[in-house]
Amino acid sequence: MAQVQYAGTGRRKNAVARVRLVPGTGKIIVNSKDVEEYIPSAAMRLVINQPFAATQTEGGYDTLVNVNGGGKSGQAGAIRHGISRALLEVDPDFRQSLKRAGLLTRDARMVERKKPGLKKARKASQFSKR
Repeated sequence: MAQVQYAGTGRRKNAVARVRLVPGTGKIIVNSKDVEEYIPSAAMRLVINQPFAATQTEGGYDTLVNVNGGGKSGQAGAIRHGISRALLEVDPDFRQSLKRAGLLTRDARMVERKKPGLKKARKASQFSKR
């Protein structure tokens, strides 16, 4: 018998996360590692669990994630976005609570490009009179 699973894709900065939710005990596996091992920061693990908290489904689904690109913060945001989209597949009634928490909107903020003649996007070299 095929196992029921729900999929969602999340994006943040340059990170892309492919998320699958399977009914289970609440385990989160990221790139074949446990979430505590892959993302050591407790604050970022809280970010990942926000969709479950918003829908009161903590511990109801095992989460299997493949994520690549970006840094740990962007990856955590991408995982959160992917979990939110997958939870919408589970039950469309979750849409209101997820939308109110702002979890369905893709965060479009990106790093500003470097400009010619400057050291970074806006930082210029120090002015010297002579």
